[in-house]
Amino acid sequence: MKLKLIYSPDVVEKPILAEIILKTGVPMNILEAKVNAQKGELVVSVPASGKQLEDIIDMLEKAGVKTRIFAKILEIDMGRCTSCGACISPCPTRALMFKPDWTIEFNEERCVACRVCVNACPVRAITVP
Repeated sequence: MKLKLIYSPDVVEKPILAEIILKTGVPMNILEAKVNAQKGELVVSVPASGKQLEDIIDMLEKAGVKTRIFAKILEIDMGRCTSCGACISPCPTRALMFKPDWTIEFNEERCVACRVCVNACPVRAITVP
């Protein structure tokens, strides 16, 4: 599961994520981070589900971190997509690839939400919901 974490100025300098990792034993991967003294926004991959995920979200929110579950990281409008492949080469994780029929395939598990593909798409078929 991928979560967006939004830290307010009151909690941005606290090691909240590290403390939750230590408490739960769930290793979380930071996929994207924009942090300064006033605000922090992180996209993290959390290998948890069900009650364990609910507990992690609850701990984050009790510590003052707003959370948002990413249902989808990005969407490809296959009606607009010309399968030109311009999004494939700049993708740092190889989340985009050609299928055997030369259409674009997206592997959400590999995606780190860097949005490089969004900018690379010449017909703007890739969007972030």
